[in-house]
Amino acid sequence: MQKRNALLNQSDSIMYPHRSYLKKFLVAAGICAVLASCTKSGFLENKTTALNETLVFKDSLLTIQFLNGVYNQIGFTFNKGRWDTHGNTEHSTDDGEYSLSATYRPDVILYNGTVSPTNYGTTSPTLADAWNIPYTNIRRCNLLMKNLPVAPLSASIKSRMRGEARCLRAWYYLQLLICYGGVPNVQDNVYGIDDIINMPRQPFAELVTYLSTELDEAMALLPAPGAYDAIDYGRVTKGTCMGLKSRLLLYAASPLFNGGANTNNATAAQIAAASYPTFSAARWQAAADAAQAVISAGYFSLLVDDTKPGLGFYRTFNTRINPEFIFAVYRPVNKDFENYYLPTGLGSNYTRPTHNLAVAFPMKNGKAITDPASGYDSTRPYTNRDPRFNYTIIYNGARYASNTLTQIPIYNYNGGSSTTTYLFASTPTGYWSRKMCDSTITASAGSSVDHEWPLMRYAEILLNYAEAINETGQPALAYPKLVELRRRAGIDAGGDGLYGMKANMTQAEMRTFIQNERRIELAFEDHRWNDIRRWKIAMTLYNGGPTGYNSIVTITRVGTTGDLAAGTGLTFRYAVGTTTSLHTFRPEMYLLPIQDVEIRKMPAMVQNPGW
Repeated sequence: MQKRNALLNQSDSIMYPHRSYLKKFLVAAGICAVLASCTKSGFLENKTTALNETLVFKDSLLTIQFLNGVYNQIGFTFNKGRWDTHGNTEHSTDDGEYSLSATYRPDVILYNGTVSPTNYGTTSPTLADAWNIPYTNIRRCNLLMKNLPVAPLSASIKSRMRGEARCLRAWYYLQLLICYGGVPNVQDNVYGIDDIINMPRQPFAELVTYLSTELDEAMALLPAPGAYDAIDYGRVTKGTCMGLKSRLLLYAASPLFNGGANTNNATAAQIAAASYPTFSAARWQAAADAAQAVISAGYFSLLVDDTKPGLGFYRTFNTRINPEFIFAVYRPVNKDFENYYLPTGLGSNYTRPTHNLAVAFPMKNGKAITDPASGYDSTRPYTNRDPRFNYTIIYNGARYASNTLTQIPIYNYNGGSSTTTYLFASTPTGYWSRKMCDSTITASAGSSVDHEWPLMRYAEILLNYAEAINETGQPALAYPKLVELRRRAGIDAGGDGLYGMKANMTQAEMRTFIQNERRIELAFEDHRWNDIRRWKIAMTLYNGGPTGYNSIVTITRVGTTGDLAAGTGLTFRYAVGTTTSLHTFRPEMYLLPIQDVEIRKMPAMVQNPGW
């Protein structure tokens, strides 16, 4: 067979079907990175057609555009259309129910427990993106760094681009680590089509050390946030590296990875690949220190707007130049979230928030709805709630933009029908999502707006610090960061200034509190599936066992009095039930299996325990 430069096309799976997918992505990522740029003007602009490696790296603009192509897929796990144009892992948790239920869909495979080493690359090939996309882009980063010395760019630009590539490579490795634990680490190697690759998985501990070092060294090559010109806004910075290190070390310290991986019938190599073999409390201190470093740097802050309680939280997702964003996908003006979340008639309603999530939000006084002092009224369950609740969930009677752009009540009670002054829309859970939406538009009415995808924001860092410092046995030190979050959320300070938090919580009480606060603050931001796995609580979420159903609420109007258009004088009865979607979770599912076809083609790469 005639030799060719495999960097220039993606046909290895056809010409070399015997080779592993890992090899495919290590060898065939190539120049397509240049063509993968986003359509936004500025640093994501693309003007290329057919190219080869030599031509790309002889041209300064094309070299920069090659790097831009690596940015193109940074949000692949966050993407609301990640799988089959309308799904991601939020449907596989207790926060959101999927509007579709075909058993081949990746989100369904994850929540019904049918994922296996032999089916998710075949029955549901799009689920294999967890492996394929990171390795494709790791290879692109390496190819760029290999060719940077010959590119016609200044030394300072080359240095910065090398820092960007190393930071982005660490990001993609982090996506692999979160799913699988330790994985093969190609480091700076760029493999050719004739190279034989049979690479073992790097032990988890070594991969964490490698990524931590990479982020430190990339940080030294990158500018501080705010240093880029407008045309380069959105590139990674020193602050991005610091934020990613915070997330990396938090995950590494968490129960799943801190000596907690499944060890049933596992070999020493499997255990070393899956997690640290033994627990160390020092890892929690390292995670706290990494989060504190981000805080102390002063690069980022919460977006606060005291015009209305919780308005800063709402505006965070509709403000392009944003002090809270550490890492984000900067999109052209769009209606990404309105299309995806809003009720039928206003949008596509693919994710339906669960009653489980609704009851996790406290009252405006910050107290849980189960607290007798909270003021919660089960006959008016949505009154005086945490303002984040109102900006995350559309509930029965909530006001939202209609397709005429007037604010009208949205209802979901049994037997209702729509008029021009209020809307009835179906949702089997009793709720619709509005997180990250602009409440003045719908999918079909109003102009597109600034909607960035927040891959990491400062609120996460505050939560990272609170979680890690509590696990060191110092719950008192978590309070100030949680106060900062709750103040911005619009929760009342209370006479003690604790924003509804119980004073002097034990470590266990604080752990439960932080996990819930993280759930509601970061809802639908690509965290819940990863969090319930790293905390090792997925087995207990569903009725105290490995199987169960999410909660829903069924709503019935009581009597005929009241004004539906105004939303006043109405009485409803709320009955809590369960969904029909059975959720099944097994211990081995805390880490995804590596596809069996990959293991057979690279036998040095051991499978995760239990698979």
